[in-house]
Amino acid sequence: MISRSAGELAPVDVTPEGGDYETVRRVIEMLTLDYRDQPSLETIAARLNQSPTQLQKTFSRWAGLSPKAFLQAVTLDHAKRLLREEEMPILETSLELGLSGPGRLHDLFVTHEAMSPGEWKQKGEGLTIRYGFHSSPFGLALVMATERGLSGLAFAESGNETACFEDMASRWPNAHYVADQAATAPYASRIFDPSRWSGGQPLRVVLIGSDFQLRVWQSLLRIPLGKAVTYSDIARDIGQPSASRAVGAAVGRNPISFVVPCHRALGKGGALTGYHWGLTRKRAMLGWEAGQLNG
Repeated sequence: MISRSAGELAPVDVTPEGGDYETVRRVIEMLTLDYRDQPSLETIAARLNQSPTQLQKTFSRWAGLSPKAFLQAVTLDHAKRLLREEEMPILETSLELGLSGPGRLHDLFVTHEAMSPGEWKQKGEGLTIRYGFHSSPFGLALVMATERGLSGLAFAESGNETACFEDMASRWPNAHYVADQAATAPYASRIFDPSRWSGGQPLRVVLIGSDFQLRVWQSLLRIPLGKAVTYSDIARDIGQPSASRAVGAAVGRNPISFVVPCHRALGKGGALTGYHWGLTRKRAMLGWEAGQLNG
């Protein structure tokens, strides 16, 4: 039975003002689906009935880069960069040629530990998990943490906070959940601010899952920023080359989205495939990361 404090879903309204996330979501969707048309800022603004200046400010504030920079990043490596050419991704090739900036940010930023199989089998019994909702470049983020570190990161559409929380809480139904936005705010700040990604002060994450899931998630953590691999690649990496389907299921159950980069895992032939928190959000993450490399 899930135990929660009296505060439950904190009443603090952290939804971006004026529907900012919906605006950003629609812009990202346009740029990732219509990138071949190279839509201008004016064209996008007209579709959304907004002024170009306001749209530029809104998108840059929430996505971390301008619509033009995002479009450039998507154009450079959308789809093709997710496929392999001579066993090296195109984006990695461009890095080797000196066309982009350094990319070893994310993999130096995270250190992890795993809870024991016994602790996982207890479904969170004895754990206190604090949680809070925070704004992020990818919409409303649910951040969850134990005393040992970050244990959950999920994303919700405005109005679906309860469903998002229930989804995550069902993974560890015997844990005690405490709504504590102040406790989770430092995690949110570090996760979504690349200037605070530092190997000297890595973010500690706690992986709670089965032995097989842990091995898959640890493999995900080895995927560098700007690179993508297939489920088959991960299956080979963990020593079970015939377990691609099981790998896909484990990727889908990753409880720490973005930080444990399941968005960099692809289906057969490099297809984007589904994403638990929405395919548009997956595209947004890949484009955002490309923007960090090319910024």
